[in-house]
Amino acid sequence: MNQSDYKKTSVLIVGAGPAGLSAAITLKCKNPNAKICVIDKSHEPGNHNLSGAVIESEVLAQLLRPVDKNWALDPLAKDVLVGKVKRDNIMFFLGKKFSFNIFFVMALAKKFGICFGQMLHGDDYIVSVSKLTKWFAGIAEKLGVEIVTGFAVEDIIYDSQKDIAIGVKLVDQGLDKDGRPQPNYVKGEVISADAIVLAEGCDGLVTERFIEKAALVREMPQLYSLGVKELIKVSDAQYEKFTSGRVVHAMGYPLWTPVLGPAMFGGGIMYPMGKNQIAVGMIVGLDWKYCDFNPQDALTNFKNHSFVKKFIAGGTIVQAGAKMIPEGGYYSMPRDARTSAIGSGNVMLLGDSAGLVNMMKIKGLHNAIKSGIAAGTAIAENTQSSVALASKYTELLNRLGVINEMRSARKFRQAVAKLGPLFGMPLASLGQKTPKFTPEEDYKELSSKKYKYKPAKNYDKDTFTAMAATTHREEQPSHLKIINRNTCAQKCTPKFNSPCITFCPAGVYETVAGQVSPANPSNCLHCKTCQRKCPFDNIRWTVPEGSGGPRYQNM
Repeated sequence: MNQSDYKKTSVLIVGAGPAGLSAAITLKCKNPNAKICVIDKSHEPGNHNLSGAVIESEVLAQLLRPVDKNWALDPLAKDVLVGKVKRDNIMFFLGKKFSFNIFFVMALAKKFGICFGQMLHGDDYIVSVSKLTKWFAGIAEKLGVEIVTGFAVEDIIYDSQKDIAIGVKLVDQGLDKDGRPQPNYVKGEVISADAIVLAEGCDGLVTERFIEKAALVREMPQLYSLGVKELIKVSDAQYEKFTSGRVVHAMGYPLWTPVLGPAMFGGGIMYPMGKNQIAVGMIVGLDWKYCDFNPQDALTNFKNHSFVKKFIAGGTIVQAGAKMIPEGGYYSMPRDARTSAIGSGNVMLLGDSAGLVNMMKIKGLHNAIKSGIAAGTAIAENTQSSVALASKYTELLNRLGVINEMRSARKFRQAVAKLGPLFGMPLASLGQKTPKFTPEEDYKELSSKKYKYKPAKNYDKDTFTAMAATTHREEQPSHLKIINRNTCAQKCTPKFNSPCITFCPAGVYETVAGQVSPANPSNCLHCKTCQRKCPFDNIRWTVPEGSGGPRYQNM
């Protein structure tokens, strides 16, 4: 945006991730004169996007064919799309040494229409989401979309009388640690828009505030998982042995051992990322019960498993990161109580902000892009009024098959949350015949139980954080707030031994002068796990100044 029209735009997209950029690209293709601004708090597009990702090829064609029918021949496309999945390993790890491939079980499930068949990934593209996002940003800018990074949004301005949002407010900049203006202080501006697209990603601050202001409802609480990931450079021989078209999804040890425990939902991943680099990650449902559990310890155990170790032993970690994933699915999508729209009035919720992750597929990227296509189309087709945009958008999500797909897996994660993997996973195979369970929020599930596979050596979080290249201006106020310190001292520490110190992947929390404190806010990876897993719901993540946070490049 030029300085002259800085405070007003027709379409404002909050979040320059795959969903938000897909909306911008689609709208520009349908209406080249549309005035669109995409704002993002990261330093540059892709810096805050992380996933071990495979993506369905047809959704890329659906998005990019209107831009260029030969999009797949673009050299940038060939760089971003590492390759297609040719070898799909779905492994079960039994202890530290034994493993077996259960791909044939999933293939049979697909053949007979059983829901677990959705887990197959054959012919999907292997991608780096950070690189995919940067590629999308370049396409959008060539079409004339204005993308402004380093702009952090802290709130949405909502008119409850008219049921529309007027705009968003940016965070104040140039405050010292005590919140006092410094010489470089800039008050956060209000940017107004006719249509607002919220595509912030998982547990977006502005999205959650909008849900509250617009009185959107979730039939069941949103459930989350935390993914921790390392990109490891290995030898030529190791990479060749792993093979460039192979993906591995593993369940069992170190998260779940049938009967004997532990009993956590999640698993490990391995993806080839080109240039002798293998992405190795661990995804763990935040409903874990073990007060001393650290997902990075599980990642260490996964890397030391005999199946994994042979591919990465002696390798060098070149990047690392962490993010949350919304797992609640269909019943956890926020909707307008009157219209059932995913959003309200002139505001639409996209991708992870809407919770469009299908845990049966272990995928959400394709639905994020489809939601962007739906949002861009809804805006293009509603030229007279923006009041009914959310309803039109939801109608288009239905047409694109997103809602039906989410509905097909609607009871899966709740069954596992309620009954655990041993009983919940087999029961979920019944699909829609599964009873409907309503789980508790993740933070209520913590207990005083201990994780049985705790490594002898503490995980090196300092190195992990350095590999994420995260940075924040040191002198700004801490964006991590402990609501009641007495709760920490009198309830949490005596009962659970301050679990935030253990589970925060960036080592933000420490005991200082006898009090638990977010002592290292500049280390924050913006995963927001602390906000959703504190056992007393006593931590709030607020937005820091723009340009802060991780700077992922190939994650």
